[in-house]
Amino acid sequence: MFDWEKIGKIFAENSDLIWSGIATTLILSIFGTVVGLILGIFLAYGKNIKVKDTDILIIKILKSVLRGFCVIYSVVLRGTPMMVQALIFKYGCQALGLNWENIRFPSEVLNVFNGWLIAGLIVITLNTAAYMGEIVQSGLNGVDKGQVEGARSLGMTSAQTSISVILPQAIRNALPTIGNELIVNIKDSSVLNVIAVSELFYRLKDIATTTYSFLEAYVILALIYLVMTLIASGVLKLVEMKLDGKKISLNPFGRYLRARKEI
Repeated sequence: MFDWEKIGKIFAENSDLIWSGIATTLILSIFGTVVGLILGIFLAYGKNIKVKDTDILIIKILKSVLRGFCVIYSVVLRGTPMMVQALIFKYGCQALGLNWENIRFPSEVLNVFNGWLIAGLIVITLNTAAYMGEIVQSGLNGVDKGQVEGARSLGMTSAQTSISVILPQAIRNALPTIGNELIVNIKDSSVLNVIAVSELFYRLKDIATTTYSFLEAYVILALIYLVMTLIASGVLKLVEMKLDGKKISLNPFGRYLRARKEI
């Protein structure tokens, strides 16, 4: 039978493990999203490379190889589950003589930082980059050509136009989708438990096994994921409002007070 009181007891008795799991999940999701976005920008530009007739042969070959790599990378990483990618990465590294289990830090904070965390960061970043590449590419293609023509008329080079005019607008237009990718990473980081990354799911699974309170432990897990995704959604909403030039107030009575002043 489900016991609500047991939920509080499980959380209190295992709070250190749960908080370390939360910390690991946040590190994985935030790092994977930010660095994945940076790599995704390069992927997007790589997929948009155009081979010109005026290019010399070696440049045509290099451009074709780079564009082909970016396209294949995106297709493969988006077409396979991150869990499978993590397992291939783990056993591939072991085949090359690299065991992430042997990587230790002199002082671990909340038992979070270890070799498996590094492995998890690599996997989630590479996976996220493939999706971010698609997101950024859509943003780049969605920028009005008039913006480009206006920048070029001001004497800006192609590189200056791309970096200073096109990319900022593309990122801004894609911000909601980028934020959604962060929320997806918060939840999908749970699959990294298959390579012993001690994130939130890994911790609660261990707690459920040791306490034999499987239902209560997984209810705690679901509630924590729900809270984290709601907070992330709220923060991203505030960022979007700020970029749109809207005033942000954390006072729940702010709207009421402003309405009173206008009367």
